[in-house]
Amino acid sequence: MSKMKLSEFSFDLPEELIAEYPSDNRDEARLMVIHRKTGKIEHKLFKDVLSYFSEGDVMIRNNTRVFPARMYGNKEKTGAKIEVFLLRELNRESLLWDVLVDPARKIRIGNKLYFGEDDSLVAEVIDNTTSRGRTLRFLFDGPYEEFKAKITEFGETPLPKYIKRAVEESDEERYQTIYAKEEGAVAAPTAGLHFSRELLKRLEIKGVNFAEVTLHVGLGTFRSVEVEDLTKHKMDSEQVIISEEAVRIVNEAKKNKKRVCAVGTTSMRAIETSVSTTGDLKPFDGWSNKFIFPPYDFSIADSLITNFHTPLSTLLMMISAFCGHELMMKAYHEAIQEKYRFYSYGDAMLIL
Repeated sequence: MSKMKLSEFSFDLPEELIAEYPSDNRDEARLMVIHRKTGKIEHKLFKDVLSYFSEGDVMIRNNTRVFPARMYGNKEKTGAKIEVFLLRELNRESLLWDVLVDPARKIRIGNKLYFGEDDSLVAEVIDNTTSRGRTLRFLFDGPYEEFKAKITEFGETPLPKYIKRAVEESDEERYQTIYAKEEGAVAAPTAGLHFSRELLKRLEIKGVNFAEVTLHVGLGTFRSVEVEDLTKHKMDSEQVIISEEAVRIVNEAKKNKKRVCAVGTTSMRAIETSVSTTGDLKPFDGWSNKFIFPPYDFSIADSLITNFHTPLSTLLMMISAFCGHELMMKAYHEAIQEKYRFYSYGDAMLIL
């Protein structure tokens, strides 16, 4: 297979298909089902996912929890409003955080930023990491729990930028999977947003097992690729944890020739980061900057649940590698024709 170029992942997406709000009920988003062997495409509702899985099959889900990463502060002296997007904690003892600031040009090393009505949280800029990125040190006397409570109080749910409306109270719940546990993501693993408590119960009753992995989704996930030669694109590193328990559940299902489904591109990236020479899943605790694009041989999962992604995105490239490029493009054109909703709050796709 010849090397694929960036331009092959371009398509025209009508703006009105970008979902501003989630579906009324989690499991009633639409579901497109793609059968790779036959090329057949079906149109269902997400809760119909139940009929494609049976006893002993495994779904691998990402249990990361989104924290309220977007904060608004004021710059000392000028009072200018600055958006601070918390990317990740660098050092817990000294309250150092890697952040993005906007507008970046107004922020210099040594500037202080004040948060909250009462300016009760202060941060100092101590380093420039990239053009928009900075390292902040929060100046806070008191236990870590209190500091974390302040951040949670002043922060808001980090809905992706292409959602043009203001954050609403319901987003706190809906931009989070119902099985979110391990805090650390700045974006939701969106395929998992479609699972309702009732659907999970029905899958359990049917004998479907769940293996939980953790990949703390970073903003790099949304960055579109800008190099025509895909091998030159660098992914941001994201933290990945795969437990012994998850490994046991997945490898058991593989051994018994059961279906193994990755719920979301983040789960897929996590498991493909840690594969043994025999093609089994291995425990892992570290960082991954794995970039999956065609041609690629997947080792663990034989099915994938995912949302509809942006043109030129790394997520679309992974889907192309898993689904087959022609079939994927055909499915995407059909999705646009059938007015499926795209992106984080949009509809879902099951690739078998």
